[in-house]
Amino acid sequence: MDLAFERLADRMHVVSLPLATRFRGVDVREVALLSGDAGWGEWSPFLEYGPEEAARWLAAAIEDASLERPPLERSRVPVNATLPAVAPDAVAGVLARYDGCRTVKVKVAERGQTLADDVARVAEVRALLPDARIRVDANGGWGVDEAETAVRALERFDLEYVEQPCATVPELAELRSRVHRLAIPIAADESVRKATDPLAVARAGAADVVVVKAQPLGGVRAALAVVAEAGLPAVVSSALDSSVGLSMGAALAGALPELPYDCGLGTGALLAADVAEPLVPVDGSIPAVRVAPDPALLAAHAAPPERVAHWRARLAACLPHL
Repeated sequence: MDLAFERLADRMHVVSLPLATRFRGVDVREVALLSGDAGWGEWSPFLEYGPEEAARWLAAAIEDASLERPPLERSRVPVNATLPAVAPDAVAGVLARYDGCRTVKVKVAERGQTLADDVARVAEVRALLPDARIRVDANGGWGVDEAETAVRALERFDLEYVEQPCATVPELAELRSRVHRLAIPIAADESVRKATDPLAVARAGAADVVVVKAQPLGGVRAALAVVAEAGLPAVVSSALDSSVGLSMGAALAGALPELPYDCGLGTGALLAADVAEPLVPVDGSIPAVRVAPDPALLAAHAAPPERVAHWRARLAACLPHL
């Protein structure tokens, strides 16, 4: 382990990237980048994740830095705009960062907010973009009854789907049976990427769509296998990655045999700084290309020594779980 640790630690660069809009409760995104024979990989599990979960993200980074990516089915990936749980008067400013995006994912069920806040936010999106596809993401924040009430309150906005309305697979299955007549699909995110068994939600008939992310599932190849076995339409999304991590997601989306939905890979627009030329939407899509960090930007956004020490300790804790 010591030798493996030293090899990885010597190739690891930790950066702190400020956000343009507070998202997921943070104003700064910490990211570790690994250099390898094939290029660069990103390791950026959220800070609250424990070693076992974070190790899957590490495996993805090591794979991406070490191996050539799978062949592409498409060279560009259509992406959605991602709208944090902002007030209605801030919606237009956020959406303006997403050039040409025809789909908007709206965050709902934010702690400390109400359903009325969610309705007002979605209503503002629909007023600004009457032809847009709108999907909402609750990050498992509702119980079944709350979710049913919310879906019925939001259905008038012609939702594309509702993402992770409830936290557990049985709750998703129950909600799906209740709202099926509304013809609003249910997408599973956390029930795929954070599950011991990412296929459980598909076997339970608890979702119509799976949301997959390359890092949490252990890499592009593992994520492709999950989609193939799930047998459901897939949306590839990000986890507030730098452009290096977004390029891993684009590789996954580009390699899927079918891509019926716009992907959640436009979140580079939420960053106020990046480690490379930002991989942000242009005319509603991003290219499926590798991204290498700019050495000057790595230096400019290098994390302070105490945060680098934190990530080195995290690396040591994760290695036994690989």
